[in-house]
Amino acid sequence: MKERIFLVLANLFWAGNYVIGKYVIEETGPLWLTFIRWSIAFVFLLPISYILERPRYIEVLKQSWLPLLTTGVLGIIGYNLLLYGALQYTSPMNAAIVNALNPAVIVIFSYFLLKERVSIINLLGFVISLVGVLFILTNGQLQFVFQTSYNRGDLMMLLAGIVWALYSIIGKKLAIPPITATTCSVFFSIVLLIPFLFFWPFPLGSLDKNAIIGTLYISIFPSVISFLLWNISVKKLGPSYAGIYLNLIALFTAIITFLLGGTIHPSQLIGGVLVLSGVYLATKAPKNEYSEHQINIKQ
Repeated sequence: MKERIFLVLANLFWAGNYVIGKYVIEETGPLWLTFIRWSIAFVFLLPISYILERPRYIEVLKQSWLPLLTTGVLGIIGYNLLLYGALQYTSPMNAAIVNALNPAVIVIFSYFLLKERVSIINLLGFVISLVGVLFILTNGQLQFVFQTSYNRGDLMMLLAGIVWALYSIIGKKLAIPPITATTCSVFFSIVLLIPFLFFWPFPLGSLDKNAIIGTLYISIFPSVISFLLWNISVKKLGPSYAGIYLNLIALFTAIITFLLGGTIHPSQLIGGVLVLSGVYLATKAPKNEYSEHQINIKQ
């Protein structure tokens, strides 16, 4: 029971990243929010990874610096810049629903890149989820799929999903405990981001109290606490079961949006149902198989 509550909380905090991130990027911009978020998270992740996993950081960095650097570029820098950049143009609800396509994209990429088994049900699920995303992108006008002028933010979220799929596939091959791997990837990402900060002045004077609180929330709850709750639950319940709970991100985003006075359009509801149903089928493993892969996620 405790682990199920952990999964719910983890996805609730990740949903908050979309809604609060929409506000904070107006004050900081995607680059600085990504840098601040993971710099603060690194301060917490470093001692936590040492306490829980006892890694030898120097040996880990020497032996696996290239894949860790790559996952940092993809999962920390690339995904977060695309996510926060997308929120400048689209709604948190759209971003969360399009992001829900990610598990299905990972299944398809794993088939082509890792030669993993994919069933007819998996392919059908991917098609259904893709139709759901197109339903959202076209505001429910699927007949104009080739004529619609698409929202830039929604397209950036689609690209973010591809980046996340590549990150996840590389992460599957890492024989490093998840918190340690994330900590090292974050370290490389922070170092890589620093030179770019000199060309993008920090808008210190425009920050208000709410932006500071929002930045701290994003840096601690979705980045550290959700990650820990997720890994504790996956270890106890298994990745297949825990993965079902990822569908709660879009649901919680919708609830938070509604509570804050936002509107939810019918195309978002219908598209969301199609995406989540399709993802369930796309990630459904045969009964005689059990995935031993840890699901790493940093939404």
